[in-house]
Amino acid sequence: MHPPAGTPAPVPPALHGDQAHPGQAQGWVESRLYFGLGPADHPEKRIDDAQWRDFLNKEVTPRFPAGLSVLDVYGRWQDKKQSSPERLRLKLLIIDHSDTQEDSGRIEAVRASWKQCTGDQSALAVTEPADVSF
Repeated sequence: MHPPAGTPAPVPPALHGDQAHPGQAQGWVESRLYFGLGPADHPEKRIDDAQWRDFLNKEVTPRFPAGLSVLDVYGRWQDKKQSSPERLRLKLLIIDHSDTQEDSGRIEAVRASWKQCTGDQSALAVTEPADVSF
């Protein structure tokens, strides 16, 4: 349905925000962090939901209080010493943040904390430029 002739086209609302949630921003990145919760086939060896929430509440949210997303993921990992990959349950943490040394340091602190807490060898991080608007 079209507006009557001579009616101005509707103007989309302007995006307004603040420093943490800008209307539009440049110089932002998206970091995706993959945290292994343990073997899919051995629930007794997994990090449970309560342990994950505790880590998220104590180590991640204080560093990135403006927001983040968490997804449940299934994956495979093969250690150098293994003859075949193992099936893993993972949490995928997605954080959009400013491309600064300070925020990069926070990402690395989260990864280091996970490795220390769990004894894991790694916490995969993928960071890419992002166009952000709220």
